Amino acid sequence: MATDNFQAPDYYLLDELLTDEQKLVRDTVRAWVKKEVSPIIEDYAQRAEFPKQLIKGLGEVGAFGPYIPQEYGGPGLDQVSYGLIMQELERGDSGIRSTASVQSSLVMYPIYAFGTEEQKRKYLPKLATGELMGCFGLTEPDHGSNPNGMLSNFKDKGDHVVLNGAKMWISNSPFADIAVVWAKDEQGVIRGMIVERGMAGFTTPETHGKWSLRASATGELVFDNVKVPKENLFPDIKGLKGPLSCLNSARYGISWGAIGAAMDCYDSALRYSKERIQFGRPIGGFQLTQKKLAEMITEITKAQMLTWRLGILKNENRATPAQISMAKRNNVHMALTIAREARQIHGGMGITGEYPIMRHMMNLESVITYEGTHDIHLLITGYDVTGISAFE
Repeated sequence: MATDNFQAPDYYLLDELLTDEQKLVRDTVRAWVKKEVSPIIEDYAQRAEFPKQLIKGLGEVGAFGPYIPQEYGGPGLDQVSYGLIMQELERGDSGIRSTASVQSSLVMYPIYAFGTEEQKRKYLPKLATGELMGCFGLTEPDHGSNPNGMLSNFKDKGDHVVLNGAKMWISNSPFADIAVVWAKDEQGVIRGMIVERGMAGFTTPETHGKWSLRASATGELVFDNVKVPKENLFPDIKGLKGPLSCLNSARYGISWGAIGAAMDCYDSALRYSKERIQFGRPIGGFQLTQKKLAEMITEITKAQMLTWRLGILKNENRATPAQISMAKRNNVHMALTIAREARQIHGGMGITGEYPIMRHMMNLESVITYEGTHDIHLLITGYDVTGISAFE
């Protein structure tokens, strides 16, 4: 098993901006990742298998719904703490962070924000511990960046509705107990509902053959005349506002998570550069290697400050969707660039499972696309600064 020697970079002394509680939360998750994730993750990624035994631990360290109030079973933490948890989990692996991110922002958040009191009491405490696992159904085979074009629909049948359609690229779907699903009613209005495993006509085929997020379970959601009780519908939220607000929370978590992947690549490259001898000296003594490392720590530091400020704005309910888009786009691109540069510093060893670089690089190729593609987030920023939409 691999030994985790990770040391987190903090070039601008960001720790001085964190509260004692925030640092305790981060350090707790960091220690858990070192003990439980790092020693096994390469093996699971190679086998393209999700380590389900980690679910209980994720619940215990507060990774499921960190900001959900304690009255509903959550830890009741602030948004910076949530971000730090995502950072540490993705430092271990993007797939593990994805599992927690989906559970938190795309399942627990909409139930808390849009659900009835009965729905909150029924689902949230069990989701917080991992006793129940959830997934989020928005993306369809023909509608990714344009979710408003979705074809999934339901019809009113009195005390229940009948749901038909399909969703794809759904993290957690192969093992999820519930799915938060968005579909159009008979008037073409998008509504949200909770679909439970075991409902007749509801299946979750797994997606195989991935080169990315191999330690994460991905699948489809297929609805063939599924009878969903009306009490499982979110009562008031209508239109894209509901699912997009969930995505904003998830994108915020990703903006922190990507830093974790970048930090891991940088830390590995820095250590390797001091150990690898060529031409009679460590390669870290050569100018081009130092250029790579200096640029890495600079970009990581800029991203750390960006997300910390965004977390403060989130705590104050002042963070805008466009600000979140900027952070998600910038930080994932930054992490992917660092992974590629770190791979070069590692030379041929960088493509092996002895180091985490190639796994992070492949994972980030998914992260840069999901929850809004790199280009879509660029256009969101463009729209925000010009007031002119490029989407229509």
